[in-house]
Amino acid sequence: MTDTKYISTKEAARIMGLSTRRVVGLCNDGKMEGAVRAGRSWQVPEETVYAYIGTAKPKVGNDAILSCSVGNTSYIDVVQNSYYVDKTLLIRDLIDDQIPVILFTRPRRFGKTLALDMLKTFFEKTKEDTSVYFKDKQIWTCGEKYQKMQGVFPVISLTFKDAKFSDWDSTYIAIKNVIRDEFMRHEELFTSDCLNPVEQDYLTRIQSDELSEVEYTRALLNLSRILEKHYQSKVVILVDEYDTPIQQGHSRDFYDDVIIFMRNFMSGGLKDNASLAFGVLTGILRVSKENLFSGLNNPIVNSVLDEKYSEYFGFTIDEVNAMASYYGQEEKLDELREWYDGYRFGSTEIYNPWSVANYFYNNCQARPYWTNTSDNEVIREIMVSLTPEIAENLFALMQGEAVQASLNMDVIYPRITDGIDTIFSFLLIAGYLRPVSDAVETEFGTFIELELPNKEIRRVYNTEILSWLRGTVDGNIMAGLEKALYLNDGKKLQESLRKYMITCISCFDGASESFYHGMMLGLAAGMSSRYYIRSNRESGEGRFDLTLEPKMHSMPGIIMEFKATKDQTDLSASAEEALNQIDDKHYDTDMKDRGIKEIVKYGIAFAGKNVEVKKRCE
Repeated sequence: MTDTKYISTKEAARIMGLSTRRVVGLCNDGKMEGAVRAGRSWQVPEETVYAYIGTAKPKVGNDAILSCSVGNTSYIDVVQNSYYVDKTLLIRDLIDDQIPVILFTRPRRFGKTLALDMLKTFFEKTKEDTSVYFKDKQIWTCGEKYQKMQGVFPVISLTFKDAKFSDWDSTYIAIKNVIRDEFMRHEELFTSDCLNPVEQDYLTRIQSDELSEVEYTRALLNLSRILEKHYQSKVVILVDEYDTPIQQGHSRDFYDDVIIFMRNFMSGGLKDNASLAFGVLTGILRVSKENLFSGLNNPIVNSVLDEKYSEYFGFTIDEVNAMASYYGQEEKLDELREWYDGYRFGSTEIYNPWSVANYFYNNCQARPYWTNTSDNEVIREIMVSLTPEIAENLFALMQGEAVQASLNMDVIYPRITDGIDTIFSFLLIAGYLRPVSDAVETEFGTFIELELPNKEIRRVYNTEILSWLRGTVDGNIMAGLEKALYLNDGKKLQESLRKYMITCISCFDGASESFYHGMMLGLAAGMSSRYYIRSNRESGEGRFDLTLEPKMHSMPGIIMEFKATKDQTDLSASAEEALNQIDDKHYDTDMKDRGIKEIVKYGIAFAGKNVEVKKRCE
């Protein structure tokens, strides 16, 4: 007799969030342990199904449903107390590939810290038997080869994710504390009989913070050597978000100081270190041209464009489907996809894990969770150095269009705003854009088409870009713009726009219609308390440029159509053409259908910093 409960592949598919055909395929491939044939069908152990999706079977009653962990980066805590999306096959691939040093570059909040803590828990030799945290995970089903690697290495685990300060002195103190805390975590070293007097003195002085900056740059190397000596085993080195202090250095003007320190620190522990078993690093950028990794014998860099390891950071479609099934929220999949899907690592479709976890944790309330926590300073930096070409592409993205870029995957922080290709390469790496299709390699470089991944990221652009545009406007000018629209005064609107362009923006020469469109959208966004603002939507027989629909129907609606010309003598004719287009294409159809009786139409033509406005009321 056996207590094993078997279920059909259809029921298994429902629990796992997969298609029945996919589950049958897993059974055929021997990947569903204990599955048995029943005629032409498969029967699957229920325990196997829940083990595959990395969670325990929920008990009767809502209080037995595991919560979705938010912000917890402790692997042990998560697998014991929360719903865990099983990423343990990353361990298998790292063991198989035998890469001395690998750097994973992924956006913030995409599971890098939890992944490194999982690696630490798996590989680290401890007094506790940590294999219990993996025996129900996918890695344990891979066989004895991998099981024998569990708990056999001393591990150095560092994270610089909190080294965010406004000056080098404070940042250096934070880095020292991270290093010193890792030394203190290995308390067994302080009473080890294997160390010589020099090594014992080093430990004593790091404990009391008496090391010089030069000595701290060798701390990673020294700790690995001491650990090897104590354990008679090579060391695994894990460094999480190595580039956070580097980004701070760039933003706060101590870039050279932090690069010099980090270069010596990292190369000391990862270059030709005889005590190193292997090393894994995470960050956003490669930071290669400063020679930060110059001595590391060209470590493997795995980016968002690489197929290998693509499913281990972020949630795949199957994983999100399984979560929705577990929480009984399958009807929310379309909303999840609209808000948090759209990333593409290699050829794998990826959801933002931070946002998905927050979504389920917050009773399936769709909000911009990632944008509320991530550092969007790069968007602001781009806006400071705005050019017409960059602006046109940014505004095209905001309107749902794709842009073409030549990729530079060796982007470095001081060169982020050097040109449109560098800017869009960084936005791709950092999670603000997604590839529409595969990159195309040519003799001139790597070219790719990019777009916004989802609704959540669109909110970043709206918040940062449009708020920047509004922030460049003098209060009197903004008041004049709003007053002109409120009074239906075309001449006042023209005067205010011209004053704005002359005094506030320096990048109008050569600007195209999409640039002006974005500028007007930004200015109009300041009136969102009184109007529903819509851009580039279908109405009548075409797509209007911009409408302001009043929230109180006693106020007039506003429709704007824009034209751009290089010849100032064409301004009047172009403005008239834009105005006529509103009538010819019946752009007022939607507003009339919603009961707006009075509608003011503006045809606006731009040429450099000059503008002409034509108005018609009905």
